[in-house]
Amino acid sequence: MMKHRGFPGRLTGTDFQFIIRRANPKGVTAITRRERKRDRKPADRRADAGFMKALWEHFGPHPFERGNLDAGRLSWLFGREILPATDPFDPEDYEALLVIDESAAQAAFPEAFEG
Repeated sequence: MMKHRGFPGRLTGTDFQFIIRRANPKGVTAITRRERKRDRKPADRRADAGFMKALWEHFGPHPFERGNLDAGRLSWLFGREILPATDPFDPEDYEALLVIDESAAQAAFPEAFEG
């Protein structure tokens, strides 16, 4: 499992996790598309925006390996702002390649692309 050095471990001042420390010994957690409903808590929305900002600053428009990025956090963005970079895509592979859909991400999280 690739460890993304320099990537923030969590959203500052919260317990919203962005990376995992070690591979799951029981098997890889699959990335699945989670529906974001309009009534989500503001803290959850900030975590999504903070994660997108960290992804964009770290990887930009280039494909990146899932590695130690948290599957739960990726799942909130998967299928919309984060897309598979290869076909076929294995959602249970730490080496799976992902890419940011820049236009969708900017539409959903404009604050993550400011500055």
